[in-house]
Amino acid sequence: MSNPAFLTVAGAQRWDIYGPVHKGLRLAHGAMMARLGQADWSADQGDLLADLAAHLALGAAHLTHEEDHIHAALETRAPGAAQGLAAQHGHHRRRFTDLQRAMDQLAAAEPADRLRLGRALYITFTAFVAEDFEHMAEEETVVWPQLCALFTDEELAGIEMAIIGELTPEENIGFMRLMLPAMNPSERAGLLTGMKANAPPEAFAAVIDLAARPTLAANDFAELQRLGLVA
Repeated sequence: MSNPAFLTVAGAQRWDIYGPVHKGLRLAHGAMMARLGQADWSADQGDLLADLAAHLALGAAHLTHEEDHIHAALETRAPGAAQGLAAQHGHHRRRFTDLQRAMDQLAAAEPADRLRLGRALYITFTAFVAEDFEHMAEEETVVWPQLCALFTDEELAGIEMAIIGELTPEENIGFMRLMLPAMNPSERAGLLTGMKANAPPEAFAAVIDLAARPTLAANDFAELQRLGLVA
């Protein structure tokens, strides 16, 4: 069984600090973009706007975690290396502000204005997604090899564990809901096997009940049962 934390770089298996969460964000971005594009803005879309707000909150938390841990560590070994990333994150946060403004306008709009404002929200979100896809690709193809050159796998794992240690229970479930359906079966089984062995039983049970069960396709969940990861 492969470990989802490792990926090949420069011919060697190295700790993949970006891959799993980025796969989750890509899948969730696409799903949210589809929902916004399909929405009937002439009707009440309060639930969709609440889901979008929660999605953006996870995105903002992800930026903060990268800055506080990955960027900070990078700066200790290569001063100035994270400046470009910080600028991109600043742009993302301005997009979040634009999106929140668009959501507020839509929530307060008269029926005659909802179609126009709904489309404006959709376009703004698609622009953010396009920029974030480019940003994540740069992190994975440029920044991650640099991290691998500067840090051992044990150090990279330590950085990731520090991020995980700062998550609230709600954030942990939120990120697991993004990541688990985006993984392939081997990655998913590897992650959950490690979690079952090392996490408190109640925390693992919460991940299964609140993240895996509601997000995975029936056949994927059945595979976890076959592996003994789900009662």
